[in-house]
Amino acid sequence: MVSQVLGMWEKLRAVPGGERVFSRGFTWKAPYFRSIRPRFVQVSPNYAALVLPKRRAVQNHIGTVHAIAVCNGLEAAMGALAEATVPAGKRWLPKGMEVAYLARSTTDLTCSAETDPESWTAGPDVPVRVKATRDDGTVVVEGTIHLWVTDRK
Repeated sequence: MVSQVLGMWEKLRAVPGGERVFSRGFTWKAPYFRSIRPRFVQVSPNYAALVLPKRRAVQNHIGTVHAIAVCNGLEAAMGALAEATVPAGKRWLPKGMEVAYLARSTTDLTCSAETDPESWTAGPDVPVRVKATRDDGTVVVEGTIHLWVTDRK
């Protein structure tokens, strides 16, 4: 059974402007993410990625993308991955995030999230590896978001 998020992604990415429509729909269901204006570029089981545009609204006082905006992008990528991957009959909740800031966020960023397929059946704790990468390939933030996966009530 394909999740609603994955089904919507697969349907919309095939049409012109579909990635933009998906991204807007995603932020409609999770309004907190609207502030960063994510543009999803990949959603699949165990992997999701989006572009977080560098614009004034997400910049800090030194003109780089604010650390919390980057974490917001990482959480959005993780959420899309989780929705596309969580086994039927299960639900997920984030329970913690650990990140390291490695370099200045001076360009648009690609925020990605990745899991190992077996981690979804190994136990209630699912680690999701996340990273944000500048246009030149430099990783500016990397870390792990831990999910708590339980049976759906």
